[in-house]
Amino acid sequence: MTSEYLLRSLLLLILALFSANASNWLYLAKLSSVGSISGEETCEKLKGLIQRQVQICKRNVEVMDSVRRGAQLAIDECQYQFRNRRWNCSTLDTLPVFGKVVTQGTREAAFVYAISSAGVAFAVTRACSSGELEKCGCDRTVHGVSPEGFQWSGCSDNIAYGVAFSQSFVDVRERSKGSSSSRALMNLHNNEAGRKAILSNMRVECKCHGVSGSCEVKTCWKAMPPFRKVGNVLKEKFDGATEVEQKKIGSTKVLVPKNSQFKPHTDDDLVYLDPSPDFCDHDLKSGVLGTAGRQCNKTSKAIDGCELMCCGRGFHTEEVEVVDRCSCKFHWCCYVKCKQCRKVVEMHTCR
Repeated sequence: MTSEYLLRSLLLLILALFSANASNWLYLAKLSSVGSISGEETCEKLKGLIQRQVQICKRNVEVMDSVRRGAQLAIDECQYQFRNRRWNCSTLDTLPVFGKVVTQGTREAAFVYAISSAGVAFAVTRACSSGELEKCGCDRTVHGVSPEGFQWSGCSDNIAYGVAFSQSFVDVRERSKGSSSSRALMNLHNNEAGRKAILSNMRVECKCHGVSGSCEVKTCWKAMPPFRKVGNVLKEKFDGATEVEQKKIGSTKVLVPKNSQFKPHTDDDLVYLDPSPDFCDHDLKSGVLGTAGRQCNKTSKAIDGCELMCCGRGFHTEEVEVVDRCSCKFHWCCYVKCKQCRKVVEMHTCR
């Protein structure tokens, strides 16, 4: 084994780790409040950023609170979408925020990268449309009369700016010397799939103008879908994600389905390199918290059911008192008054 071979192997390992930790910027979500990124000197102190991201931060300080909001949006959506699964997007106070799960090329990592890049694009676009940023505003390229006969007006979401900023900030690690590694290619593909989940679901919103609410004139604008819709789309892509491997075609390295009988993935699909662990047992080495103590559904046969969630270990049952709003009445004008009802229910948690 030559020293040249050892050096090349070490370099490949470093590049793989470099790409595997490309989501460290999500630590921005741990910042306490809006306005916490207030000057160029703050950029140097932000945990989880590489030097090129620090430089982007310094050039775009006013945008960084939107990036922070995008990171939080991504984490919240991930936890919602995976709330009933063994891995439920639990975060840590260390880097990376999702633990070692995202350092492996699994479908869970694919979802994290997709929802994160979408979160930044969404939050930056929303900040543009609401007038928070001097560098961008509404999308003024949408104007005139549409083929359907309505007038383009109002404030169309400037999704082009949001996507461009997400590409420059989120993708910066992969667009380095390691961009041809299989993990870097996986990350870049899933980052783009996340942004496409917004672009492919843009919608037209309209308002009617005329006497007594008639629609003599209709003005419309382009708007992003709710972020929950983006999360739902990407969760479906997660369920149908394609396992891939790297292949060299000519001088270009690309990702192709590992099983040649599967149809090639599209730009909208999520891809992954490694099979996922079962997430059953606490394993610090793999960054898996396990399912002990997780609440489960005794009657469900799905992944949230006690049999699957608890991995066959069984579960505890206890009776707990819960308080719900009940007997709600609307009072003119304008509030709803409810009573508080107490009831005892069974709660099941994994052993």
